[in-house]
Amino acid sequence: MTKTLDIRIALPLLLAVAVGFYFIFPGYLVLLRTIFIIAILALSYDLLQGYAGIVSLGHAMFLGIGAYAVAFLGNHGVTEPLLTLAIGMLVAGLVAGIMAPFVVVGSDFNRLLVTLGMGFLFYEAANQANEWTGGADGLSSFAVGPIAGLFTFDFAGHVAFFYALSGLVVAYLVVWRVSTSPFGLALRGLRENTARMHAIGAMVGRHRSRAYVLSGALAGIAGAMLGQTSNFASLDMLGFERSADVVIMTALGGTGSIPGVILGASLFTWLKDALSSVSPKYWQLGVGAVLMASVFVLPRGVAGLSETTCRLWRRRK
Repeated sequence: MTKTLDIRIALPLLLAVAVGFYFIFPGYLVLLRTIFIIAILALSYDLLQGYAGIVSLGHAMFLGIGAYAVAFLGNHGVTEPLLTLAIGMLVAGLVAGIMAPFVVVGSDFNRLLVTLGMGFLFYEAANQANEWTGGADGLSSFAVGPIAGLFTFDFAGHVAFFYALSGLVVAYLVVWRVSTSPFGLALRGLRENTARMHAIGAMVGRHRSRAYVLSGALAGIAGAMLGQTSNFASLDMLGFERSADVVIMTALGGTGSIPGVILGASLFTWLKDALSSVSPKYWQLGVGAVLMASVFVLPRGVAGLSETTCRLWRRRK
């Protein structure tokens, strides 16, 4: 019953707030579509950590793969956004499938090192493949056609806003459906007690591999959307800093909570933009201070705060 209420309340509320922001802050549409896309990335990572219990420090590589797939296709005449989005998702999922056997084995610490190492390898490979990726300069000015031949991305970001919001809704529904399925329950069991899942005969490696592939594919969607709406693909999208950011967003929102993770990603992205506008040189100091304070104020993230508030409200009644 909780899950039904969650999807019936949280998703319409998300849409209402997003559409409200569209009319209230028409000058911030570019920031808002970025927030939606980063929220998709955060949801893809939460599927990995919040449900499968796999911590990764190289998750941004799938974001970069999706963005570079769009750029490469655009430079070779394939410009339909929905088609390049699907290809970016498939390529990221394929790479995740190749990597999955190496990621799902061993201890949590081993997985952390493996994902970190693979992230650095992809970053350096992209840096060296200058003809394909543009190196440190990245790829820009590649062609991106109108969506379904009807909606052209405009400079103000109106089309990109609704395009990114639609992607976030789809990602929300996918993660919610997975989390409430028998597969999602098996992933929760792996996160809580892997030894017990082994004992009852669960296919631990296969479940983790599927979660990793699905997570990578969702991150590829975020990367493709980011490349399409910004008309740019760069090494920054593959970098360790981006991977660390998504871990922070998930923790800030509350792992295992879809609305919490979306809110955590939104707050973190907005915070970085606001502080960098105030102080382009020292904005990281402000981000660090806020994150340190959140550890003490919100030990279980934004989702934990909402649960505590609801519990106190019921007691008052």
